[in-house]
Amino acid sequence: MSAPSAVFACDTTLDACSVALIAGEHAWQISEPMQRGQAERLAPMAAEIMAISGARWPDLSSIVVTTGPGSFTGVRVGLAFARSLGLALDRACIGVSTLEALALEQGRDGLRAALIETPSAAYLALYESGAALIRPRAIARGQHNALIEAAVGQSPVALRGPMAVCDPAALARYGATLEPALCRPDPLYLRAPHLKLPGGA
Repeated sequence: MSAPSAVFACDTTLDACSVALIAGEHAWQISEPMQRGQAERLAPMAAEIMAISGARWPDLSSIVVTTGPGSFTGVRVGLAFARSLGLALDRACIGVSTLEALALEQGRDGLRAALIETPSAAYLALYESGAALIRPRAIARGQHNALIEAAVGQSPVALRGPMAVCDPAALARYGATLEPALCRPDPLYLRAPHLKLPGGA
């Protein structure tokens, strides 16, 4: 690769640690199911995907990372790694909501939604031809059908979730189409942390 032309993507927001690299029509990806340990695995997996693809770090034109919602630790791990990589390489770091990545990983046509459910929370987003009808938001568990019907009636909706994990190669392809200045790699938690300071603050 003589000029920066590859896109690296990573996702650690849900129950997996996933990386991918795309270059033209070629794609390589690694995904390992895990609820903990992403911090220890992400950097080695990134090195593995570079070795498998034959790419060098300077070949990257951009880095794509999911911003949440998901686990607080997972969101922070992915963002810290992607931001550091972008800074070290002087490359754009593009943030994509995990819900947006799930909903649109198979394309932007038609009505597409994504649902994430955890033991303590649920999140929903709905898109029509790539435009958000319901922006990523926290919802009550079991509320997604009513919210989708209120937005689009009985129109058929392609729904991803609630237990899905991101396809990292699809994330890389989608992120590569976005404008970095409009897609900052900032965390999207959508709920307050469980941790409380001493004294209940």
